[in-house]
Amino acid sequence: MFKQESKQKDTCNYQFRYQKMVQGHDPNKLELFNGFRSYNSMKSNSFKGGYIGKRHTWMRKHLSSIVVTVALMGFLYLLDSFISSVFEPSVIQSNSMPKNMIVPLEIGDSRGKDVVQMYDRLASMASSALVELKQDESKFWKESYRQASEWSPCADRKESTSVRTEKLQSNTGYILVSANGGLNQQRVAVCNAVAVASLLNATLVIPRFLFSNVWKDPSQFGDIYQEEYFIKTLTNEVNIVKDLPPHLKSLDFKEIGSLITDADMSKEATPTEYIEKVLPLLSKNGVVHFLGFGNRLGFDPLPSQLQRLRCKCNYHALKFVHKIQETGSLLIRRIRKYDGSRNKLDKQLLGKFITGFRSNGPDIDREPLKYIALHLRFEVDMVAYSLCEFGGGQVEKTELQAYREVHFPLLMQRLKRTRAVSAEELRRSGKCPLTPEEAALVLAALGFTSETYIYLAGSQIYGGKSRMQPLTNLYPHVITKEDLLSPTELAPFKNFSSQLAALDFIACATADVFAITDSGSQLSSLVSGFRTYYGRGHAPTLRPSKKRLAEILSKNQTIDWKEFEARVTKMISGAQSVRLRGWGRSIYRQPRCPECMCKFQ
Repeated sequence: MFKQESKQKDTCNYQFRYQKMVQGHDPNKLELFNGFRSYNSMKSNSFKGGYIGKRHTWMRKHLSSIVVTVALMGFLYLLDSFISSVFEPSVIQSNSMPKNMIVPLEIGDSRGKDVVQMYDRLASMASSALVELKQDESKFWKESYRQASEWSPCADRKESTSVRTEKLQSNTGYILVSANGGLNQQRVAVCNAVAVASLLNATLVIPRFLFSNVWKDPSQFGDIYQEEYFIKTLTNEVNIVKDLPPHLKSLDFKEIGSLITDADMSKEATPTEYIEKVLPLLSKNGVVHFLGFGNRLGFDPLPSQLQRLRCKCNYHALKFVHKIQETGSLLIRRIRKYDGSRNKLDKQLLGKFITGFRSNGPDIDREPLKYIALHLRFEVDMVAYSLCEFGGGQVEKTELQAYREVHFPLLMQRLKRTRAVSAEELRRSGKCPLTPEEAALVLAALGFTSETYIYLAGSQIYGGKSRMQPLTNLYPHVITKEDLLSPTELAPFKNFSSQLAALDFIACATADVFAITDSGSQLSSLVSGFRTYYGRGHAPTLRPSKKRLAEILSKNQTIDWKEFEARVTKMISGAQSVRLRGWGRSIYRQPRCPECMCKFQ
């Protein structure tokens, strides 16, 4: 980009000098131009004073001068054309495209021709190791610890009704929530809103979803979740209605002081803050409107009944609408090449659209195909924001820097005020998103064969085919929902990113193995929580530590494959140990606690 700007400047300078030359500002050219003018004047006078009979003699005498003049004029004309053809297109081209315009490469993008690979030596050893592996040799198709099967779902257990009935009758007002973000952020906001409504003895209006310029999805609650089922499941826990009463609809919430934004509440606020700040407004005006509501209810301290209510909302009350369930069921059947339900996760997520038995067919005795769902967080925004380097050289650095300048101006301002952290330091501290190549090396080290089917969830991968090739070289059976569903089947979801994300949610939650590359992702957190809640020890999740993996990969030029396998296996096994939810940890990611699950000996 900077070279192009320099070229434009040189071009403009050259054009200006050329214009001055032609206009007679150059002294040497000015003399030549005046010579032409004197000569033409002399030629005209000679013609007037002579006669026609002497014209041929004159022509022969001055023929050489005429030829020189014509040739010189032709040369100047060609020089002008040459300058225009060489320099002008670059000016036109640079002016027609925004200076900072970056189009991220996507899977299938024809521009991604050069394979980007950071660990050639390890990739070569992985390829050789996969050749020797037998099918299903990996122990990670199953949970590593038996204790995982001792926990069962019970957030929907029956509680004493007398206290709840009294609370439901003493209504303090209405809570309206307009949730921001995508599918997973909004899901968390809904369940937090249920808990807050119960805490304040308020009636919850079915939450609304804000339109985001990032997600560009106009979907509302009823387009994604079954409204009637949601209300019915929570009917004995909290009052829920579909809309505000007519006398409250016309109110200006901001004018009466009932509009509460994220700036008005602490992140992960405590119940005390809601009681002190929100309850007085609710009692006074009869309604409050939470705008945004992103992570505005903490996990601890919180009464156990509210924790249980959050779990009941997330794992029992929120069912996808039939359109999503039906297409999700079709997607799962095509991945597995199997018609029937395999586990409780299937029934919870797909409802009546997944059968409990195999239909008759030529492959009736065949086992369902096992697959790994891989959630890669390697979209251009994640990559650019991380400030890490990923082996793409100067082209990659220039692209990501330009993307940051356009999309992350606040980040750029902060970087100017703080000490720069090197890309190497960021990687060592575990701040860099895992690349497709790194994910492939982890799977190979865990013993998954090259015949393993991998369902790829998420958005477009930055770098497209060139970035994906190290993964597909080791694991050629990489599939997406776009591969398995026809354009006609996907048409009802076009321009509805949250509904498309729901299909990924289903495919990841019901997978034999779920592999994540970023533990901070909401999709990864919610899906792993679902698998813990309903999996009964048969739904393993692979959680590599980016910091530990970076330390292992730093030895890529010297480490042998056996040691690499051993260290990666130890890392993953340690993350699979059965733990109770810790203080302040997300109930949506780690539901293994007395409020949400019951332990059976």
